[in-house]
Amino acid sequence: MAIDWSGAVGARQKGIAVALCDAAGEAPRLLQPGEHRHWSRAQVLDLLLNACPTDTLIGLDLGISLPFSDAGAFFPEWAASPSDAPALWALIDAICAHDPHLSASSFVDHPDLSAYFRRHGGREGARFHLPGAPDKRGRMRVTETAQARAGCKPYSNFNLVGAAQVGKSSLTGMRLLHRLRGQVPVWPVDPLPGSGSVIVEIYTTLAAVAAGRSASRAKMTSYAALNEALCALGSPPVCAEGPIDDHSSDALLTAAWLRTAAPQAALWTPAELTPQLARTEGWTFGAQ
Repeated sequence: MAIDWSGAVGARQKGIAVALCDAAGEAPRLLQPGEHRHWSRAQVLDLLLNACPTDTLIGLDLGISLPFSDAGAFFPEWAASPSDAPALWALIDAICAHDPHLSASSFVDHPDLSAYFRRHGGREGARFHLPGAPDKRGRMRVTETAQARAGCKPYSNFNLVGAAQVGKSSLTGMRLLHRLRGQVPVWPVDPLPGSGSVIVEIYTTLAAVAAGRSASRAKMTSYAALNEALCALGSPPVCAEGPIDDHSSDALLTAAWLRTAAPQAALWTPAELTPQLARTEGWTFGAQ
């Protein structure tokens, strides 16, 4: 299962798409949110808790944590900075307890924490950059450096500005992960279970690159382009023609890619992934 996620404001998100395929080789298919046109984040939570097929590899297109290793903390010099990813998820969910639809506005506007984010209106916090490290992109996780080696263009999860930013998606996704705590493990924050479902972080561009597309051509807006990429992964095509939104195509292609990637032992043991890094920053499945 691949889930293209969204951090946008509102009850339902046109940017959320959920695709599923079986291990036997069928074409991936989109799942629909009941009688509604668009998914809500709460519906995705319910799907993962109550309606997900057993033994499913679930890919979430979001950052499952924030940078930690570069400074030894998520929020350096803040006394209440969490010690690991699950504690970070719990903190975000607690501060945003009254934010509707699993949004995270209260967290980024927090009087102490806002200093670590780049927000709209030219509001770049004083701690968005580490002292002596004025990278305009902001702080990066180790796995995001690995994403860049694959030709991707990762953005800092502390950056909340721009069409390509993933910070909002990641923060709302961390609320989702907290609600799933103890129900569905999240690799590599949690050990890979011997059986049962597991969640991994995905970057849909990695799936597109594996299908022979460049990172700059990762977005597909026609079924013809999608089916060409599916064919490159050894998947049957989707039986449709004409245009498709890129959220749906991302989810469909990445579901098919997860099927081919899951048996590759090397993808579960990246060289840079230490136990400390796994527990704090996590990793993007497929990044090397």
